Amino acid sequence: MMENLPFTRRDAFGARARIGLIALASDWTIEAEFHEILGPFAPQVALHQTRIANDPIITPASLAAMGPRLTDAAATILPGAPLDAIGYGCTSATAILGGDAVIRSIREAKPDAPVTTPLIAAIRAFRALSIRRPAVLTPYTRDVNESLLRALESEGVEAPILGSFNEPDDAVVARIDAASVGDAIRRMLAGRDADGVFVSCTSLRLIDAVEDLEAKTGLPVTSSNHALIWDCLRRAGVGETIPGRGRLYRL
Repeated sequence: MMENLPFTRRDAFGARARIGLIALASDWTIEAEFHEILGPFAPQVALHQTRIANDPIITPASLAAMGPRLTDAAATILPGAPLDAIGYGCTSATAILGGDAVIRSIREAKPDAPVTTPLIAAIRAFRALSIRRPAVLTPYTRDVNESLLRALESEGVEAPILGSFNEPDDAVVARIDAASVGDAIRRMLAGRDADGVFVSCTSLRLIDAVEDLEAKTGLPVTSSNHALIWDCLRRAGVGETIPGRGRLYRL
């Protein structure tokens, strides 16, 4: 015979804010960087993530293929429970699909959640940091870079310097080391005019290097994950500054 036992309740994880994340199935990096920054706020601020199917070889076609899957992916995050913010973790797919289309698709499943993406977040970060002409570093091939530049230009952002590792495989991009990123940024900036640095792609690791890069370049630096995490926090009502994470997190 089964006995019905009494229980009492306590606050679930995320009593202050619940942040949803739709990460690419091929992404090795994004959750780790989220947890690195959200750690001091845990368990009051919680991350709840899902994965969206994608081809690990990044092309305009493979990025566009995620569009019809966004609503179902969003629906798997805490079904029936509200989120304080939700991020879609792909910069280049946002450029291909369009930010408004991404937001509409996610809101079909989560109509009340503020939605952001790395590209939307980066534009907000540029404005907060007064960046108008960022040097942009990506791992993308030419066709994906062209879509990214068009998306930036549509928001009034000029990218006078573009550098790329020209690597389409997400699993390889996730292993590009900090020294390579730093060297690439220094080469890109040598003798050229930019007022900030943007490292595009959620698979590229940068969180730990932002302060050092800002000190060495004298410019504000952000990345896809760096901007997305900041924007998710701010949209979820978490406004504290965070030391050691670059100028953006001191605003």
